[in-house]
This record gives sequence, C-alpha cells and structure tokens, in this order.
Amino acid sequence: MTEYLILFAIVLGVNLMPAFGPPTWSIIVLYGLNSSLPLPALVIVAAVAAALGRFLLAYAFRFFGDYVPEKTKRNVAAAGHLIERKKKAAYLALAMFALSPVPSAQLFEAAGLAKVRLLRFTLAFFFGRVVSYSIYGLTANRIAQSSFGEAFRESFSSPVGLAIQLAMIALLIGFTQIDWRKFLSSDGR
Repeated sequence: MTEYLILFAIVLGVNLMPAFGPPTWSIIVLYGLNSSLPLPALVIVAAVAAALGRFLLAYAFRFFGDYVPEKTKRNVAAAGHLIERKKKAAYLALAMFALSPVPSAQLFEAAGLAKVRLLRFTLAFFFGRVVSYSIYGLTANRIAQSSFGEAFRESFSSPVGLAIQLAMIALLIGFTQIDWRKFLSSDGR
C-alpha cells in the first residue's frame, strides 16, 4: 500500500507543476522497472493522480484569472464559451492530446483561465492517460535501466524538451491574447 501512496504523491506533485515537471510516463516506466506493482494498478493510480493534479492546477488558474488584464479576461471568457459550445470536438481533441507525450499543464492552465467546466475535461484526460500510460508501462520491460536514467535526465535538460515546454508556455500566452469573440460571432450565434 505504501508504494501506491508514494506513486500517487509523486505523480500528483508532478502534475501540479505549471511547467518543467518530468513527464508522468517517465515515472511509470521507472516504477515498471523498479517495483513489483502490477501494471494495471500502477496505470490506474498514476492516471487518477495525474488527472487530479491537472484538475487542481486548472482550478488554481481560475483564481489567476482575476489578476490578468481586462482584455485577457474577455478573450479567455470567449474561448471558454467557444469550448463549451463545441463540446464534442473539444473533448475529442483533449482525448487525442492526452494520448500524446506533449506536456498538458498549459492546456489545463488555459482551461482554468477560460473557466471551462473541468470535470468532463479532466475525465477525457484521465481516459486518454490510461491508454497512454498502459502503452508506456507495457514497453517499460524493454528499456534498460541505464538508458532509462539517461532519458529521465534528458527530460529535464534536453534542448528539445525545454523548447517544447517554452513553446507550450508561449501558446498559453498566445491563447489569452486571441479575441475569441470573433470565432463566436462567425459561428452564426
């Protein structure tokens, strides 16, 4: 039971980080290589912790919305309305995003700023992560510990990894600067 709680706490903490946290898949691979936890339990615990962490991160960013310029508030409010109006497309996009190894923190930060309903958003993320974490867990036995250590270290220091994180932060900032009301008015409503 202690191993599960430690895994949960680590994954939760990583997913509360707004940027530059290690990818959760790397924690799953590490646990897959170095513990006797059964893969289904490992995946479910990690997916629940990741979803809860991202939910709490998004919820925290709702409070930051009170401290941004008025123009940014209008932009993200309009984006939230657009996402709420196009729910199926938004959740499908989120599920596909959740399957990819691309960092998701900024997506949840944007959802929090836009005051999107977070429960369904988080559930779509959870189910996508169950699939992707299962894939990573199943391939963990093919990774040698020495190469894993290098991959884990590179997730913090590789120029590509850092560039992706910085690009995601820039996209978050760009998201808040778009006048989403134009998209709402072109929707015919």
